[in-house]
Parts: sequence; C-alpha cells; structure tokens
Amino acid sequence: MSVYVIAEAGVNHNGSLDRALALVDAAAGAGADAVKFQTFSARKLANATAPKAAYQKRLTDASESQQAMLAALELDHAAHVALQARATEQGVDFLSSPFDADSLAMLVDLGVPAIKLPSGELTNLPLLWQFGRAGLPLIVSTGMATLDEVRLALATLTHARTFDAEPQGLDEIKTAWLASGTEPLADVTLLHCTSHYPTAFDEVNLRAMDTLAQTFGLPVGYSDHTEGILIPVAAVARGAVTIEKHLTLDRTLPGPDHQASLEPDEMAEMIRQIRALEAAFGDGVKAPQPSEVETALVARQRLIAARPIAEGEAFTARNVATARTGTGRLASGYWDLLGRQAPRAYAAGEVLE
Repeated sequence: MSVYVIAEAGVNHNGSLDRALALVDAAAGAGADAVKFQTFSARKLANATAPKAAYQKRLTDASESQQAMLAALELDHAAHVALQARATEQGVDFLSSPFDADSLAMLVDLGVPAIKLPSGELTNLPLLWQFGRAGLPLIVSTGMATLDEVRLALATLTHARTFDAEPQGLDEIKTAWLASGTEPLADVTLLHCTSHYPTAFDEVNLRAMDTLAQTFGLPVGYSDHTEGILIPVAAVARGAVTIEKHLTLDRTLPGPDHQASLEPDEMAEMIRQIRALEAAFGDGVKAPQPSEVETALVARQRLIAARPIAEGEAFTARNVATARTGTGRLASGYWDLLGRQAPRAYAAGEVLE
C-alpha cells in the first residue's frame, strides 16, 4: 500500500481564502494524496489571556494574544465548502483538524474521508470521545505526549466506539480498554510528532515510531516539523505509512508555521523521493532481478581447464581453474567435478561443460 502523503496547509493561508485555494492547487500539483487545513473557533480554542508558544512569539507579533492570532486565521463554513470543492476538482482528499465539537460536526457534515486529531487535543478526552463517536477513520498526532497519554487517548476512543453514553470517569475508560484494547480502532493511524517549529534533528526521535507500533499494534506514520525533506523521507524508510508535512506558498510570509513548511517545488521533491523509496522497497523476496540476469552471465566465474586435459583423465585441483567465460559450469560445481573423468580432451583455458 502506498504511503499516504498529507500536505498540511494548516493556517498558512493567513486568513485568505484565495491563498488557501492556491494551497490546494499546490498540494495537488506536488502529488500529495490530501491537503489538510485547521478548523476552529478562536474564541473556543483559546481564552483572551492564553499565551503564545515561544515559536509563535518569535514568528508573529509577540504582543498579540494567542486568541487574536487565531481569530485572523479562522476559515468559515463557506470557505470549507469552497476548499473541499477545489480539492475534489484537483483530485486530492480534503482533510482538516477540528479543535472543538462544533468544528468536528461541520467536517462530518461535509463528508470528509477522515478526521485528523491534532497533537494539542490528545489529552482533551471529552473532545476525543466525540472524535471516537464520529464514525470516521482517525489520524492521531501524538506530539508532546508520553506513552501513557497515548494509551489513555486510545482507551477513550475505544470507549466511544464501544458505548453510546459518555463515561462516568477514567476507571470506566480504562476498563473498556482492558476488555477490548485496540480492536475497535482498526481504522486509527498514529502519527509520531515533535510539536516544535522547526524541530531540531536531535529532537525528532524516529525510533519512537517503532515504540508506538510495537506497543499498540496500529499503523504508524510521522508528522514532520523539521526543515527540509530528509526526515520525512527517512521516516518512510523506517516504516511510516502516512507522512504529514506543512506546505506554504512562500516561506518568508508572516505567520507561525511558514518557517517549518515546504514550498511547492520542495513538496514535489519530497513526494518524488518518497515514491522512489517505495519502489525500492520491492517485495522482500531475495532473488535475482530481471536486469541482473545478463550481469550474472558476465560477472560469475565458471570452470575451465587450467592446462590441457586428455580424454579420460581425472579432473583435479591442478587441471581445473575458474574464470569469467559467460558460459559453462558455474564455479560452485568445482568440488563435484573433481575426481570425475574428462569425457573428451580439453585445451588449456577451454570451458568445462
């Protein structure tokens, strides 16, 4: 199955629908499978005094509140409809990350093929429970999370898919998890992630993908916030089934996420390398490739007469040698030949059939 590549437009539209539509076009042009945005109400997501993250202060007006920053990046229902239509026209999936129950309901009503759960909401268990009830495949980012927090999030999703009523407490959630584990989560993909923009290479920790896969037995991918394309391609080599990478039209634009994003030509190159890597994986069967057959004829040594051999003379270590000949008995038959009688006379250097 091909790696699912999500071009994360996120909030890189800077509040402009025209720029958001251009991001859809750029994602499709780069060869992405999906383009993803973020669906939220700034008022619901952050209160008036909520601080910005350090990277947000560095990349935006430090005196501006998080709520004010987010308010300028909201996309309304009409914008979502327009973006979904453009994505359909361009042949890519339209996805978004909802940050509240109303935003989730809107995306479900729009008929999106999957829901992306953002890292910041992994511990928002009441919202996670609503995610689980939505009845759609889930892509779950795990930035900032411990293994126990991921486990509790999955337990909450399991409860939501097992029971109609909300849990009365964490004990009920944990009991449901012990009873059924990840069985109700067959359509859930976990994304390893480091929630810092841009992420330093020494904080990527790609081996954590292995830990997630071994612990939960679910498909695992990677949501990347590093600069460049090395790490997402490496994540595919390590087994990622989904790759999410931020896309921008111009990395010099103001905004919190542009610096850790790829421009369209870079996104296209990342996807080209991912597809080339997929082709290189092969089927796992150790056997000669079709292109090697001719090479084997030239490169592999065969048995030859080291000196003239008379008819009826025994083949020995002194009269048999090996050389590249293109025909004849492979050198691997050397020991089986020794001691047998020559069926005819051979000149020095002649191939032994």
